[in-house]
Amino acid sequence: MTSIVPTSEEDPSISVVRFTSELAWDDAGPEVVESQVDGLCMEAQEFIVKGRWLDLVSLMLTSADLVFSKVSEKDLECIYTVICSLVSKSESPSEALEMAKLIATNVSQQPNDKPALRLKILFNLYNLLENPFSRFFVYMKALDLVVNGKVVEHIIPSFKKIDNFLKEWNIDTLHQRQLFLAIANILKDNKGSLKDSFNFLTKYLDTFSCEDSYVMSEAKEEAVRAIVEFVKAPGMFQCKLLDMPAVVQLEKDGKYALVYQLLKIFLTQRLDAYLDFQAANSTLLKSYGLVHEDCITKMRLMSLADLGSNGSGEISYALIKDTLRIADEEVELWVVKAISVKLLDCKMDQMNETVIVSRCTERMFGMHQWEALRSKLAAWRGNVASVMSTIQSNKAAEDGSQATHGLTIRQ
Repeated sequence: MTSIVPTSEEDPSISVVRFTSELAWDDAGPEVVESQVDGLCMEAQEFIVKGRWLDLVSLMLTSADLVFSKVSEKDLECIYTVICSLVSKSESPSEALEMAKLIATNVSQQPNDKPALRLKILFNLYNLLENPFSRFFVYMKALDLVVNGKVVEHIIPSFKKIDNFLKEWNIDTLHQRQLFLAIANILKDNKGSLKDSFNFLTKYLDTFSCEDSYVMSEAKEEAVRAIVEFVKAPGMFQCKLLDMPAVVQLEKDGKYALVYQLLKIFLTQRLDAYLDFQAANSTLLKSYGLVHEDCITKMRLMSLADLGSNGSGEISYALIKDTLRIADEEVELWVVKAISVKLLDCKMDQMNETVIVSRCTERMFGMHQWEALRSKLAAWRGNVASVMSTIQSNKAAEDGSQATHGLTIRQ
């Protein structure tokens, strides 16, 4: 296989044009090959002299496309490294952006042909760019490539840096939506990333606030998807969906009102409410792939956590039995389940048949929960102040007693 050999006498761009054009015209005969290669090299040389970098990139990409399937991945990486390096030659930010768009679009066009290499090329291009929006554009093209090329594992590590990327890119709300939804869709089908997918979907929905009803309606399908994903997830017991404008709009929607009602049951009510809902809407639940037995299991755990968050911190076995609709001998089993999924920190008093709760997970954390926390902190502060006052009073009394005892001895 022919390889590119850079020389000190020829510009790397010309070497790439010569190499790719020779391969592209290889079957046309020596005279045609020489004519075409010389013509393309002269054209490339003219672009270099005149600083027409965008035109040079376009020329080189055309030749690279023609030989993409004919050369090794090592040579392809070399070819595109030279092409990508041209973005740093332009003194015009707008031209550099157009060059980046041209390269990224070209590289992501055939996602099933060497997808890992294409993704590597895009990352190399990303690192050469200085303009924040150019970087954002290339990253979004990389996400498109990942979706169609099935190379998810190569890009997942970058998702952990999204907050840093957002600060760097400084993109508007619309572009943030595109980003969050693209990542959520990528992670949706990746085993082990369902929670991360839900988190990015939540970020997407959270970008909708004061928009008009037409714009807000764009989020309806994803809002429904988020609700269904939350209800389905066996290890997810807390979310902030209920008060999001993009989700709240479903409450009065003729098509999706019942889905919102289901979310409300899971976040604010107990098992009995779910059973009543299921009895009236079993077909709806099945249409969204929700399994009744799984929903009962999750609602029992969430109902138990709700019992722990209300009251004196003690729950009777009898109340657990009635709320969860279980037999006497199952009460402790469900308490253990709640502890194992970190919904409760508690101890079981088997003698008195009570559960003593020291901590429980709130299903949602809104204004009501903040007020409750504030009240608890105020109470704790008062208790601490009372203890401090008592200690100081006792110390003053003790000091006074010692002083009186000293006077008595001297007399």
